[in-house]
Amino acid sequence: MSRGRRTVLALSGGIGGAKLALGLSLVLDPANLVVVANTGDDFQHLGLSISPDIDTVMYTLAGINNPVTGWGRRDETWRFMEALEQLGGETWFRLGDTDLATNMERTRRLTAGDTLSDITADFCRRLGVRCRVLPMSDVVVRTRVKTGQGWLDFQDYFVRYQCAPVVEDFSFAGVESATPSRGFLAALADPALRAIVICPSNPFISIDPILSLRGVRDALRTSAAPVIAVSPIIGGQAVKGPTAKMMRELGLSVTAATVGERYADFVDGYVVDDRDAVGLSLPGVEIRATKTLMQTLDDRKHLARAVLDLADELSAS
Repeated sequence: MSRGRRTVLALSGGIGGAKLALGLSLVLDPANLVVVANTGDDFQHLGLSISPDIDTVMYTLAGINNPVTGWGRRDETWRFMEALEQLGGETWFRLGDTDLATNMERTRRLTAGDTLSDITADFCRRLGVRCRVLPMSDVVVRTRVKTGQGWLDFQDYFVRYQCAPVVEDFSFAGVESATPSRGFLAALADPALRAIVICPSNPFISIDPILSLRGVRDALRTSAAPVIAVSPIIGGQAVKGPTAKMMRELGLSVTAATVGERYADFVDGYVVDDRDAVGLSLPGVEIRATKTLMQTLDDRKHLARAVLDLADELSAS
């Protein structure tokens, strides 16, 4: 690897992506890591602007995430929700007391004219996050899910209805007029890029919104840096979330190969779990098998090193 090629750009959804982002931050100089978070999940609730994936990444990198749920803050309390329920308010989307502060301050600053990028950068600085965390766009993009019940806003599908409706399709409202955030564009064009990493996040609702932004997929195809994707499927199952359920309902095989084929037009390397490597082949894509289940901090660092080792090998070849 050339000493000048240092920056790693990671594209992430929520919990799974945040785990790998943490691993990368621990094996790299954090100043050389840029994490772009999906904002298709963002929505307005109780008058607040909520960014679930940004906050999951931010809290994880700050070491204050809830280790049980994977989302929200550690040692959370719920007095606000208890009082809201007593008053007959909507409680289907739970906001902890300390998480509420994040969403209230974000809303205040957005209303005052700050960008989501600037707000996120300031929050990360105050929470001690040393790498850069960026929203995929500062323009509103909203994921919608077509189901047997019709089109649903993503959080209604995901939280209110607990992913129960059968999935038929997805759309990203506003993506036609949205552009990648300025920091995201700068990272894609960075001549010092060591690698671009597609984290093990849901390909339909976490990664596709990012890829659907104008120019992103083309930038990945033409990047001089190797693009490495990590499979979110392990042994025919998703570790967390509705990925496997969505794949079955869309008529897709729940395999690492299926996800790899979705990315095959722009990835150079694909990291899969050991149990999924047998017989897996994608034309023009280098396959690397390792342990991808991230249960411990060492697991996160191990997977991060495997991703970077593959990227460096591809750069050297």
